[in-house]
Amino acid sequence: MSGVKRKISEGYLEQYVCNANEVISFKFVLCKEDLNDESDCFKPEFTHQFFGDSENIFGYIGLHINFYYSACRLLPYFGMTYREKIKPSRSGGVEADNVYQIICDKLELQPTRDLDSFTASLNKESSFQPYGKILSSFTLESEVKEEYGIYHADITTAGFKEYHEKMQTLILWFIDAASYIDDEDERWDYFVLHEHINDNGGLYPFVGYATVYRYYAYPQKIRPRISQMLILPPFQKKGLGSKLLEAIYDYYIKDSEVLDITVEDPSEDFVKVRDFVDCKNCQTLPSFSEENLRKGFSQDMAEDAREKFKINRKQARRIYEILRLRCTDITNKKDYKAYRLDVKNRLNAPHQREKLDMEKLQRNLSPEELKAAANPIPREQRFEQLDHMYRELEEKYKHVLKRLNEL
Repeated sequence: MSGVKRKISEGYLEQYVCNANEVISFKFVLCKEDLNDESDCFKPEFTHQFFGDSENIFGYIGLHINFYYSACRLLPYFGMTYREKIKPSRSGGVEADNVYQIICDKLELQPTRDLDSFTASLNKESSFQPYGKILSSFTLESEVKEEYGIYHADITTAGFKEYHEKMQTLILWFIDAASYIDDEDERWDYFVLHEHINDNGGLYPFVGYATVYRYYAYPQKIRPRISQMLILPPFQKKGLGSKLLEAIYDYYIKDSEVLDITVEDPSEDFVKVRDFVDCKNCQTLPSFSEENLRKGFSQDMAEDAREKFKINRKQARRIYEILRLRCTDITNKKDYKAYRLDVKNRLNAPHQREKLDMEKLQRNLSPEELKAAANPIPREQRFEQLDHMYRELEEKYKHVLKRLNEL
């Protein structure tokens, strides 16, 4: 009988569990009329940093959370509604999650809960001016002409530190495993993307940003490392990530102290953007001509990519493979096989080093010691893994080439 009661109790509690990704909505607001337009709302991509690996919120039925930011100044508002909240007397004393406090503690920020106050503050959006120095401006021609500007700021930029504290609250929702940076460190550079709207004297909604850390490179160089990049979901799929990355490149390329530009733990989406921009740049270099691509990866390619675009050798090799695929006739068995072998040899290089290490062990260890120290992958399984790695890589390369061909 007690088992039946426990099952009923568990079923009862389940109705008070909801997925945070589904019940939280974000919106960037320019004026009070925007508050009634739900077409621009979007969901977070990650909530595990707030609510654990399950990304669940406990204690509510019919829960809905509105997280608003004023579009330019990034003033936050938190609103929460629900049909029913669980009573501790019905849950074995377990309280409903204090959603507002959980979010405040993680963001290190307290959004207002006063919607009237938030709405009144929107009148000041037109007073906002982007921080820092403008690096570039451009226009996207679509159904509606859109204008944008990219700005550079650092710790010395007056007022920017406080603005960055609000910007960085967004990465926890949209970049997996993101964390705050030490914004007291003067070696951080910030690149911020704003839309330019020529209404009411000019409005500059926040669109996205990137952070870059200037690492030291022996003996007297610096090696900028791109740490974070975010484009808000409503502005994605427009090529704005590429524009932001190009602005970062342009900023450092002209600096003779910069050795090359690296990236910290890039996401799959960022890798696509980086590959596209690097291919777009490198295809203009003589060393990456079709004739030279067919000869294989060369030292000239590595040096030209670094000298002209601050691309490191590993990335230059990847760009070579993408561009060589474009000039490879995959219907020609000989041509296509030569390309596949070239890429697979590079993919197999770590295994070849392991093979050499194994040969050293065989010379120096007894059979018993060797058995305990080594567990080599069978030859057939290794070939299967290599083929799988290649096929996955080729699909990624084709995605980049498709976008290049649309230029």
